[in-house]
Amino acid sequence: MASIVLDVLAAAARFFLAYVWISAGVSKIGHHMEVTQSIEAYEVFTPYWSEILAHLIGPLELAGGLFLLLGIKLRWSGAVSLVVLALFIAGLWSVHARGMVIDCGCFDPAQGHPEPGDVLKTIWRDLTFAAVTVFMMIRPFRRLAIYP
Repeated sequence: MASIVLDVLAAAARFFLAYVWISAGVSKIGHHMEVTQSIEAYEVFTPYWSEILAHLIGPLELAGGLFLLLGIKLRWSGAVSLVVLALFIAGLWSVHARGMVIDCGCFDPAQGHPEPGDVLKTIWRDLTFAAVTVFMMIRPFRRLAIYP
């Protein structure tokens, strides 16, 4: 019985993370200007690098989500997800530490009016995504996987 519950949780984790990454990637594709502005708001990258990252981030998030959805190298996909989440969390923590209030640009690059507590909420959300990713890596749901 416990094995069935863990299988269900592992499947939910994998497909939830796939949904998260695909949603984040799709929201950025075709919104280059807004994504560039979101990246520049962190005040970490130059405008040149912000522009390059704006071209890359949406397609990379979409690809990562598709890897998880299709079950391609699940542990490696999870590891890449963890690295990306760690980078996002570090960037957000930097923003919070400097007392800035910005729109993170995570799922809607043109979201609009951020509130002072939004950055901390986003950090907690990303930490939760990281915990789900670790669980998915420890116990990947390999059924329905092309190349687990």
